[in-house]
Amino acid sequence: MTDYPQAIVSANHVEPVPRRIRATLDGRVVVDTTRALYVWEWPHFPQYYLPMDDIDAAVLVDEDHEEHLRRGTARRYGVRAGSEVRPGAAHHYVASDIEGIAGTVRIDWAALDSWFEEDEEVFVHPRNPYSRVDALRSDRLVKVELDGVVLAESSRTVLVFETGLPTRYYFDRLDVDFTRLRPSATVSSCPYKGTTSGYWSVEVDGRLEEDLVWAYDFPTRELLPIAGLVAFYNEKVDMTVDGVALERPDTHFS
Repeated sequence: MTDYPQAIVSANHVEPVPRRIRATLDGRVVVDTTRALYVWEWPHFPQYYLPMDDIDAAVLVDEDHEEHLRRGTARRYGVRAGSEVRPGAAHHYVASDIEGIAGTVRIDWAALDSWFEEDEEVFVHPRNPYSRVDALRSDRLVKVELDGVVLAESSRTVLVFETGLPTRYYFDRLDVDFTRLRPSATVSSCPYKGTTSGYWSVEVDGRLEEDLVWAYDFPTRELLPIAGLVAFYNEKVDMTVDGVALERPDTHFS
């Protein structure tokens, strides 16, 4: 049993998306719909399934091939980006036992340049309407160690509680031993927090543990309390909270 709430939606669950969904490619809008569906391909978050009529037909290249997938039978399409075609990047479901899916198109997120809910860009994947992400200030004493070396210690952290993930502890930079940190070129994005502005590896006793620490200097407005703070992967370090050791979780999301 974990010490944080789990995702509760089962795979293949379908719900209507009440938000206007748009996506761009090569500087123009190629998806514009108020009739999208959320489809949970796995419990943690959904994907958008889109009406064919709300996709610019010029970007879809029929590959004249049907595939039998877990959610039904789908005709495969490439996505045309400029002079190139991204093969197999879209699937038009022609039949499905799951109510609502037949007739919709599932486009790989990375096949298009950007996605929007209403007028705000969404990163990585659709936000889960059943998830909460809260950033709360806390005066609990949090300590981070690696191989017995203290990397951070503070009683003024911001705790981020995200459904389905372990609590993340964000530290003021003055409470982190940056002499142990080495800048990394890694960048990651989160649909709830935005795009990271920094990653660091940690060096202890001549050994480098890559990408243990990250920061969001410009997070989404809902997560503004973490702006400029840094967090550690609970999965890769030893953490105590008010003197109680935390078990390392088996997830790996920033």
